[in-house]
Amino acid sequence: MKKAFRLVLLAARLAILLGIVFPAHSGLPFAASKNGVPTLAPLLQGVTPAVVNISVQSRSAIEDNPLFRDPFFRRFFNIPDQAAPQEQSAGSGVIVDAASGYVVTNYHVIKDAQQVTVTLKDMRQFGAKLVGSDPGTDIAVLKIEAKNLQAVRLGDSDLLNVGDFVVAIGNPFGLSHTVTVGVISALGRPLGGVRGRAQNMLQTDAAINPGNSGGPLLNIRGEVVGMNTAIYTSQAQSSNIGIGFATPINTLRDLVPQLRAGKVTRGVMGVLVDRNFTKSSAEALGVKGGGGALISQVTPGGAASKAGVEPGDVIIEYNGRPVADNEALVAMVVATKPGTSVPVTVMREKQRRTLNVTIEELDLEAEAGGRTARGGGQAPDSEPTQAGSGLTLEPITPDIAREAELPRNRGGAIVSGVERNSPAFNAGISPGDIILEVNRQPVSNVSQVTRALQSATPGTPVFLLIWRDGAQIFVTLSKK
Repeated sequence: MKKAFRLVLLAARLAILLGIVFPAHSGLPFAASKNGVPTLAPLLQGVTPAVVNISVQSRSAIEDNPLFRDPFFRRFFNIPDQAAPQEQSAGSGVIVDAASGYVVTNYHVIKDAQQVTVTLKDMRQFGAKLVGSDPGTDIAVLKIEAKNLQAVRLGDSDLLNVGDFVVAIGNPFGLSHTVTVGVISALGRPLGGVRGRAQNMLQTDAAINPGNSGGPLLNIRGEVVGMNTAIYTSQAQSSNIGIGFATPINTLRDLVPQLRAGKVTRGVMGVLVDRNFTKSSAEALGVKGGGGALISQVTPGGAASKAGVEPGDVIIEYNGRPVADNEALVAMVVATKPGTSVPVTVMREKQRRTLNVTIEELDLEAEAGGRTARGGGQAPDSEPTQAGSGLTLEPITPDIAREAELPRNRGGAIVSGVERNSPAFNAGISPGDIILEVNRQPVSNVSQVTRALQSATPGTPVFLLIWRDGAQIFVTLSKK
């Protein structure tokens, strides 16, 4: 009896708390249901008509096999001349412009589709035309010719905090307009994109499953703050385990107008940043209090190279704004209009320098296709040297220098082995890399490299300039 009384008292306190947190005059979409408890039903009634189901038609695996395009094999295996396309429920989407019929979804939902069909909550179906897509951010804009549509209201994802309540709506496993509730678990999670250009995502524990992709993530005012995009799964389970990711709505807000015009234009500076850059490394390079973005590699002939940016520079200001970290720099560069000259302040050898970089246009396809394999020339026949920090080094022979196109009179040793999970391994050093400098000092043989590495104080960063695939790369090694 006492236990039941305590439960009633707890429920009463919870109701009072909800009344304090969500008062009737607050304007939030909470209302009392038939049994008198708070409900999100008014929020959902105003949003779900703008959430759509997206199905696609694509060619079968047989149609994609070049062998079965041969008429002889088609007759032999009794394959009709026009095999019917396969239809599948692919995902979700949201209407962002009711008057024009624009629908936003994930690019991976409609990728390679021959035909796209949009189904509304009232079960009306429309063929959709792809207006524009951006694989880099996994966003696509579709257009349907329909009347009496309802669009969503967009919020501001920059105002979100960890712990904010959110609601996800979508079509998981083909179950239309499924609603799940959770909170923002984390902000700024780097995910996806291309190398060096991961997107900062919202993380949520609101259940997201296959089919939710492209659906909205709402705040408790019914505003869309994100687009559900991906989930983290284990080998044993391919569905929701409480870790989902959504593209911030502010990313879509910036890109959708460009996608409606058919093309996304981004800036590029021609650098790679060191993702292992720490506060202690920043201070060792002269950046008091940490921060900034450490340049590990500069693209030959790129915008940064033309302006005089070098591997090992720490960019601390971009166009007059402080650079907090790598992600901040990438976001600012990408948002810059190509052709714009931007002042960039770097810390080099503990001295501030300001360079003017003329931003160029990013070509994601060319960038992805231009990647080269890591590694280098053949190791010489001499006895390898254990240099510490997980590195095995050998001398540079004339053949290695010629094959690696090493600059004249540069280089102290070639890496012939890297111990797994060692400091060198964690820093991204690979066999075939040639060490040019240690802590900003040029090296010319294995002994110099070994002495410099072994004399470094444990716990302090060691800065290496290496030669890989015809380019200089600045690497931070944290010695244990």
